This record gives sequence, C-alpha cells and structure tokens, in this order.
Amino acid sequence: MTRSAVFLASAVINISTLPTLASECPSPGDIAASRTRWATVRSQPVRALDNETNCRAYAASFYESVTLRQVVAKCARDADHDRNLAALDSEVDSFNTVLATKCGT
Repeated sequence: MTRSAVFLASAVINISTLPTLASECPSPGDIAASRTRWATVRSQPVRALDNETNCRAYAASFYESVTLRQVVAKCARDADHDRNLAALDSEVDSFNTVLATKCGT
C-alpha cells in the first residue's frame, strides 16, 4: 500500500515535467540527458535509513523512463527510432530490477 502511494505521488510530481515531451518528438540530446540523469539516480549509494526516499527516487525515474518511452514509440519519424526504443527499454528494465531488488517487500 505504501509503495503504491509513493509511486502515485512520484508520478503526479513528475508528470509536470513531461508535457513538453508529449507535444513533440524528443531530440537525441533529450534522451541522452534523461539516460544520464537516470544512471546517476541508480548509482547513488543506498543508505538504509533513507530507503524510502531512495525508492521514491527510483519510482519517479521509472515512471519518467516509461513515459518517455511511450512518447518515443509514438514518434516514428525519428531516424534512430528503433535504437532509441531499445535504449529506453533497457532503462525501464534497469529501473524495474532496481525497484524489485532494493524496494521490494
């Protein structure tokens, strides 16, 4: 229950950062910047006392990666469409694994 509430709250907070992506195709630079930011989030040292905060950050980044993947999937005019989708699928899988191993109950 708590994990669902945290995920929902993180999603609501992060949804405000994504309207610009929904209106147009993201540039390769936008995708690369997002992937770099997500790698930073995943590589942060985990403190046992801060586990809930870490899990919120993972959940927010997971939601952002899934949302960006959906936007890229709808943008077929991109020359690197398949490569971008594969990279974003990898990010989604990475966050899914992190959430399961570090935040699972």
